[in-house]
Amino acid sequence: MFKVIQWSAGSASLSLLSFKVYASHKKEKRDKCSVRVDEVAYDKTKPTIDAAIQQGVASCELFKNPPPGFLPRLGVIGFSGILGYFFAKGSKLKKLVYPVGFMSITASVYYPQEAFEFAQVNGEKLYDWGLRVYIILEDVWKTYFQTDANREKAEDVKQPSKQRNK
Repeated sequence: MFKVIQWSAGSASLSLLSFKVYASHKKEKRDKCSVRVDEVAYDKTKPTIDAAIQQGVASCELFKNPPPGFLPRLGVIGFSGILGYFFAKGSKLKKLVYPVGFMSITASVYYPQEAFEFAQVNGEKLYDWGLRVYIILEDVWKTYFQTDANREKAEDVKQPSKQRNK
């Protein structure tokens, strides 16, 4: 069940994201991380495509022969996602977080064991990721958004000997 939700929530959330693509001249040097079109080999993309096809076949088989009570639960979980989308007025971030959050809460009510296993496995990873994001945002805030008066105060606190000499 969670595999179906993961794929549907993932593909739905990708439609809300936007990003820019910058073109460059051919004469510029390439980064070490960039990849040319001819470097994208068949053996790198084939496992991903095979896994996606396998997931689609498994989902079709699940919908053809559902276990008892599966379709009503799926309907309630889907309805909670739609309800979350209607509550998410305003930003795109809310439209991404609310439906996924409502659906995951509803799914955890119906499937508590799977929700516990999912939280147990991914909880530490999410905590580490959140901590990294917090550190990066704190660094960006100090670099770009700190006012000049606050910078002078911070420098004075770091170097109290200069105040005494004045």
